[in-house]
Amino acid sequence: MANKKTVQLVDVTLRDAPQCLWATRMTTAMMADVAPRLDRAGFEAIDLVGGAVFDVCVRYLREDPWERMRILSGWVKQTPLIVMTRGQSLFTFEFFPDDIVELTAERIFANGMRYHTPYDALNDMRNMQVPVRAAKKVGLYTAGGVVYTISPVHTDEYYARKTREMVALGVDAVYLKDASGLLTPERAKTLVPAIKAACGTLPLHLHSHCLTGLAPYTACHAAEWGIDVVHTATSALANGASHPSTEWLTRNLRRNGFEVPVDLAPVEEVAERLRYIAKREDKPLGDIVEYDAFHYEHQMPGGMISNLKSQLTPLGIGHRLPEVLEEAARVRCDLGYPIIVSPFAQFVMTQAVLNVMGKERYATVPDEVRKYVLGYYGEIAGPIDPDLFDRIANGAEPTSARPGDLLEPGIRKVRRERGPFVSDDDLLLSAFYPDREYQALKAAGPIDTSYPLASTPLATLLKEVALRRDIRSFHFIQRPRALA
Repeated sequence: MANKKTVQLVDVTLRDAPQCLWATRMTTAMMADVAPRLDRAGFEAIDLVGGAVFDVCVRYLREDPWERMRILSGWVKQTPLIVMTRGQSLFTFEFFPDDIVELTAERIFANGMRYHTPYDALNDMRNMQVPVRAAKKVGLYTAGGVVYTISPVHTDEYYARKTREMVALGVDAVYLKDASGLLTPERAKTLVPAIKAACGTLPLHLHSHCLTGLAPYTACHAAEWGIDVVHTATSALANGASHPSTEWLTRNLRRNGFEVPVDLAPVEEVAERLRYIAKREDKPLGDIVEYDAFHYEHQMPGGMISNLKSQLTPLGIGHRLPEVLEEAARVRCDLGYPIIVSPFAQFVMTQAVLNVMGKERYATVPDEVRKYVLGYYGEIAGPIDPDLFDRIANGAEPTSARPGDLLEPGIRKVRRERGPFVSDDDLLLSAFYPDREYQALKAAGPIDTSYPLASTPLATLLKEVALRRDIRSFHFIQRPRALA
C-alpha cells in the first residue's frame, strides 16, 4: 500500500463493552483510574453514556447520569466524550415530544459531551430529523447510525438510500451499527463501498459486535473497502457480545499497511486494571465466541438470550428456548423484518414466547407490537400479510405520520405535573422516569468516585486479590479436616 490510509478508533470500553459483558454495571468510580489513560491513547472519541447505561445508572446504580457526564468531563480533557441516543426515543423505549428531544441535546452539551451518535431502530430518518437538528444547533459533533440487519428487503441499495437520507439531515459522519454482529466479510465487500459512496466526503464508521466471532476479521477487511473509523474495546472487555479488541485490531490493521494513531501503552494499562476490577467485582472478561450459524436466523443479542433462558427456566420451560428462538425468526418475517435492536428485539421475543406458549399463534398480541404494525414507531421495511395485519390491528387505523408529530409538547406538562425542578437535568429525568425512580435517585445523593485503584498501586491490589483467593482455597481445603 503506497500511501497508507489512516483508520481512527472510537473507544467503547466505558459504555458498550460493560453493557455487553457486565450487564451495564460499571460504576463511575471504576472509571476513575482508567478514563484518564484512555484519554491519553489518541482515540477519536470515547463512548460514555447512552441507551441502557443511562437507564441502569438511574434504576440500579442510583447514579445521576448527568452527574456522570460532568465528572468524566473533568477526567477526560483531550478526547471528546460520546452520548448515544435512540433518536426520538432518547434513552428509553418510548418516543418523546420534540421539545424534550431538543432540551436533551442542550443538556448533553451543557454537561460536557461533545460527540453524539443517534440512531433510529427502524432506520426511519424522520425519527432522526429533530435529534440531528437539535444536536447540531448546540454544537455537538453528530455521527448518525444506520442499523444493519439481514433480510430480503435490507439490500445494499436500501442501505445506500438510507445513508443518503441521513447525510441530507446534516450529520458530520455516518456509522454502520451492527448490533447483532451479523456483518460478514463477503457482505461488507459490497455493502461498505455502497454506503461509502452515499456518504460522499463524510467519514464512515463501523460499530460491530463479536457475537459470531467475525467482527475483528470483518473490520480489517472493511477498512480496505472504505471504513474510516472502527469502534473497539480494551482487550479485557472485548469479544463475546462486545466489540473487537483495540490492541489486536490496531496491530492487525498496522500489519495490513494502515496508520492507526492510537498509543497502545495506556490502553494496555487500562486492560490490566480492568482485569483487576473484574476479579474484585466477580465480573467476566471477554471471550472469543464460537461461530453460530443459527444466530443469523434469530439474530438475537447474546445478553437477551441468556436473560430469556433465566426467565423461562423457573416456569419449567427452559428446554423450549430453541423453539422460542425458531419462532422469533418466524415472527420477524411475519412483521416485515424489524431490526433486532431495542426495542424491537424485545417486541419480537415477547411475541415469540406468547406464540409458543399459546394455543394459537398471535392469539395474544402486546400493545407494543400492535403499535409497531400500525406505524406508530415509524416505517416498516418489509410487507406484512394483510390477514395477519388485520388480526393484529383489530380494527385500528394505521398512521403514516412522523411519530414525533403525534405527540403533544412535553416540557410544560412535566413542569405542571412533576415540578418545580432545581434544573433542566432534573426535569428531563422526570420526563424519562416515574416519580418512584426519580426520588430514589435523588435520595442516593452525589456519586461516590472512590475506588481502590485511585489510591493504591495496582501491584499491591493484585497481591491482595491473590491473597484473598489463596485464603479462600486454604479454608476450603482445611475445613473437612477440622470437621473430621
